[in-house]
Amino acid sequence: MKKLILFSLLISFTGFSQIKNKISTYKFGQNGMELVAKTKNETIIISTFNSKMTIRRDIADKLFQLYRENKLETNKEFLVVGEIANVIGKCIIRKKDNLTVVDFYYETVLWDDGLTEVYDGKELDLVASDID
Repeated sequence: MKKLILFSLLISFTGFSQIKNKISTYKFGQNGMELVAKTKNETIIISTFNSKMTIRRDIADKLFQLYRENKLETNKEFLVVGEIANVIGKCIIRKKDNLTVVDFYYETVLWDDGLTEVYDGKELDLVASDID
């Protein structure tokens, strides 16, 4: 009887802990300026779009580091390695005089616990394009 109870507890714990390889979508993320940095020669603004609230500052800091190391290119997809999640997204860099704006659009968030979230804001994008 003890073996049966122990076995059923073990099965239930492993069943509930299986978040690994789960994929879900999200439609609403945070948009905005995350970081403004000034150097002698320029002002750099890091903005994120469709970001997740808990990791947006960490990812913005990592993007700034990548920019300072000249590892970012405009209109390219990048993997940004964060503290609790990695993010795949597209980067757009705009420069005008002493101002540099780095816009990063989240596409996929790979959480450390195995959950993968994919941004799916197509309905919102259609509405925004109808306004233009």
